[in-house]
Amino acid sequence: MPAESDHDPRGYATVTHDGVSDQVAVEEPLEIRVGGEPLAVTMRTPGDDEELALGFLYGEGLIEGARGAGPTADFAANAVEVEGPLLRDAGERRFYTTSSCGVCGKGSLEEVAVHSEPVGEGPVMERDLLAALPERLRQPVFERTGGLHATGLFDASGELLLAREDVGRHNAMDKVVGRALIDGLVPLRGLVLCVSGRLAFELVQKAAVAGAPILVGVGAPTSLAVDLAADRGMTLCGFARKGGMNVYTGAERVA
Repeated sequence: MPAESDHDPRGYATVTHDGVSDQVAVEEPLEIRVGGEPLAVTMRTPGDDEELALGFLYGEGLIEGARGAGPTADFAANAVEVEGPLLRDAGERRFYTTSSCGVCGKGSLEEVAVHSEPVGEGPVMERDLLAALPERLRQPVFERTGGLHATGLFDASGELLLAREDVGRHNAMDKVVGRALIDGLVPLRGLVLCVSGRLAFELVQKAAVAGAPILVGVGAPTSLAVDLAADRGMTLCGFARKGGMNVYTGAERVA
């Protein structure tokens, strides 16, 4: 029999197939509009959509900080409106990002790279503490579904300040950055970002634009991620699990 699903507002859906129920992560499109004009569509897990929109636009260098954002009146469930104008003209650019790719929909190499200044000095943290951050990263919907990524923002003592989950790893990062913008924490000097998966280029770029001096990941980095982290003066740590990790760049911040 075909599967039927019942969505839960907390990011998962109960799917019934052949009389058996299972919980899966929700994936739905979100249209981001700025000043009434559509700019981007991303596949995401519903929830914290205003944060996602603000974090995405900030990471693209299109806004300078927090601004008004909320659901649209005509399509409230899957569209969010952000106050304009943009810092620069996006021209004919329109973004479409899948849950697995944060740079999809960009038509040139120039559109992929977003300028950011080198990060500040940042904290010096014990190696064991950095390696333990993934274990402190709350992932309640992942525990139910096994289908979400997570990003957490930590202080220098290893305390989790906020965490977000999403079917897209880049969306989880955008949601954290968006919330940090609203809370006045950007640039993220003195703070640490931790992600639940591999360290791809777009995650390092988003962390760099937000001014994070340290980025920790459970998985492996890519070559371009390592190059970008080194160029921006970031500390990049991968394979953080079971008390160990690899430090690829910025070892001066690891005690």
